Amino acid sequence: MQLRCSLYSATIVGVRAIPVAVEVVVSNGLPGFSIVGMPDAAVRESTERVRAAIKACGFTMPGDKVVVNLAPSSIRKAGSGFDLPIAAAILAATKQIDVEALGECLLVGELGLDGSVRPVHGTLAFAACARELGCKLLVSADARDGAPLGRMEQLALPSLASLRSMAVRPLDFCAPSASVEAPDFGDIRGQAAAKRAMQVAAAGGHGILLMGPPGSGKTMLARALPSILPPLSEDERLEAAIVHSVAGEPIDSILAGTRPFRRVHHSATVAGLVGGGTPVHPGEISLAHAGVLFLDELPEFSSRSLQALRQPMEMGRIVITRADGSVALPARFSLVAAANPCPCGYYGDPQKQCTCPQWKIERYQGNIGGPLLDRIDMHVDVWRCDPGEMLDRADGRDPIDSERLLAGVLAAREFRSWRRAALGDGDAVDVGALLARCRMAQRTRDLLETVSRTQLLSGRGITRALMVARTIADIAESKSVAEEHLMEALSFKLRKGV
Repeated sequence: MQLRCSLYSATIVGVRAIPVAVEVVVSNGLPGFSIVGMPDAAVRESTERVRAAIKACGFTMPGDKVVVNLAPSSIRKAGSGFDLPIAAAILAATKQIDVEALGECLLVGELGLDGSVRPVHGTLAFAACARELGCKLLVSADARDGAPLGRMEQLALPSLASLRSMAVRPLDFCAPSASVEAPDFGDIRGQAAAKRAMQVAAAGGHGILLMGPPGSGKTMLARALPSILPPLSEDERLEAAIVHSVAGEPIDSILAGTRPFRRVHHSATVAGLVGGGTPVHPGEISLAHAGVLFLDELPEFSSRSLQALRQPMEMGRIVITRADGSVALPARFSLVAAANPCPCGYYGDPQKQCTCPQWKIERYQGNIGGPLLDRIDMHVDVWRCDPGEMLDRADGRDPIDSERLLAGVLAAREFRSWRRAALGDGDAVDVGALLARCRMAQRTRDLLETVSRTQLLSGRGITRALMVARTIADIAESKSVAEEHLMEALSFKLRKGV
């Protein structure tokens, strides 16, 4: 005689929850409890947690042979979230609980030895999976990384014993709340050119490299960037929140519309930066999805880490390949990097002499690599502010503040939306499509060609310059890219400082 039951669960692959059927068979034979279907160590250990939890809640653990199959078996199952569906399937198969109430649910949760249901990372990803299946989601009552998804039911289960009477309640969601406010650009005195560059970067989502001597304000400028970023759209909120949910990071500020701002230390490994591990875990570039990735002291990063950024900067995602397959992680971010021009920091400084030998300067700057530099849209030299300019302001604030810059960013994005709807402009980034969107006069085209030849701009460099020029024209609310827009874009691409 065999007793069977099958329930829905899911496993995280990258940042997506993949549905898994938890099939249980209780049959005559030597007593045993085995799990098949490519489980990892955490899943195999669930046998002891499930036994203890079932007994602690007053249920009876079958004394016969129990086999659990996690299908499809071609996908490796990871994590402790299979405890709850395995225990529920055993209880349903042995008629100790009503299986009809669970047939429409996707169950995820870790069990304590006392039968309590504990949360696991990725509640929002599991909710998205349940919505695709047309199921309800049943998770721990302590889950704090969930969010409403339309009218889909998300239920909270405090303990395994609650399955007797299906004493569940709606899941409580964390209230969206904005994170700590970023510094205001008004607190940064001077630096008008750098602030303009940050406005253009925020308006178009461009990458930017700030280079200059120590104390010039590079880090402060980067930290102030979130204060002029537009809020996340609904789709962006969901995408970014799922990544943070899977990684075990708070999602309340993202649900409030605040764009992620990830500041990474230069000691970060390749896996920590782009993702990796077993199972594959999202890295900092995925946590910065739809937001900003800030790399301070850029030349101090390992060359392998920096070159690993090239693919996601082009594609907006990172593909990590393992022996059992490839995993794609979202990574559409704006790169903001800061760097000193040399190890001592004063190469090119008109006021303080550099003490570094030439070979050390070349090696230091060469660590960034030409291919990565070519993918950064804007290169800006940042110099120390004049002391008189800093001390002359009695109120301590600069007139070019975040409110003023944000108004330009929002106006540019609104104009871009109108341009796409009214003029039929698309999102293609090839040169032909960009030229069509720029609507440049012949004289402006000739200027671009001349500069590209004399400065040896690559095809990518020309494309990046056109993208920045189109953003500058959007800030000016101009349908076409004029000569002054193009010249400003080229000035950001062609550095003439250190």
